[in-house]
Amino acid sequence: MSSRRARRGAAILSLCLGLLPATACGEFGGDAVRREASQAQKGQARNGQARDGAGAGAPAAAAAPVVMILGDSYTVGERGSQPETTYAPAAARLLGWQVVAAGKAGTGFVATGTRRRSTTQGGARTAGQTFMGLFESQLGWRPAPDLLIVSGGHNDRKYPAVQTGQAARELLTRAKQRWPGTPIVLIGPIWGNDTPLPTTLAIRDVLRGVAQELKIPFIDPIAERWITGNRATGTGNAPGYIRPDGVHPTIEGHRYLATRLVADIKRLGLEHPVRKG
Repeated sequence: MSSRRARRGAAILSLCLGLLPATACGEFGGDAVRREASQAQKGQARNGQARDGAGAGAPAAAAAPVVMILGDSYTVGERGSQPETTYAPAAARLLGWQVVAAGKAGTGFVATGTRRRSTTQGGARTAGQTFMGLFESQLGWRPAPDLLIVSGGHNDRKYPAVQTGQAARELLTRAKQRWPGTPIVLIGPIWGNDTPLPTTLAIRDVLRGVAQELKIPFIDPIAERWITGNRATGTGNAPGYIRPDGVHPTIEGHRYLATRLVADIKRLGLEHPVRKG
């Protein structure tokens, strides 16, 4: 059938379907019109298959993995920064993930962060939530994702390492029970220079032990030297990637951290995570 005839049939069919009741097609050409329109549809379908190189049995494109990331200000941003500029969405863009970034600045496995009450309440600061509370309020009620990443420990340095380890164990166990088929990755503390505090190293070590105990992959930004040198002394990559506060990454720093996370995710074979069951 000629392309002109195909276009004519398709146009007539569109007119009948889009502007008139379904029974009205017979009033504007009867069976001949319906046959021509049907042939036009078949011809267009064949042309589309030839053009795309795929037939009716071709598999549909896979949906982008849904990945949830729970963390502190490194993950969701600190005051004055936007959540979409952190390493979490940056890594998701590089990997083609649908990401849900959850958490709150200043929080950790034990650390609750703080929140300021309104002036009518005296402007006092009150305790926020730990990662467990944030998991339940922001993530745990959602359908199971294809991958859960928990990133933290930086703000837990003021608490005993044993207490932090127990809180991490409880959170990760809860997540495994809630979403049995979802793989989990634990990321240790991210530090703004290459000389972390002894208490931070103790937190890192206990988190690594919990990950091994629960058979969860552990990513260690300190050991992998994601950040080198010190902004204050102008050494390493810290001057280009860490803000003047010496703690939080710049926008460029977040992009860089995303590339380091992506490299580790690929090393673990989780760039295309799939939830089981």
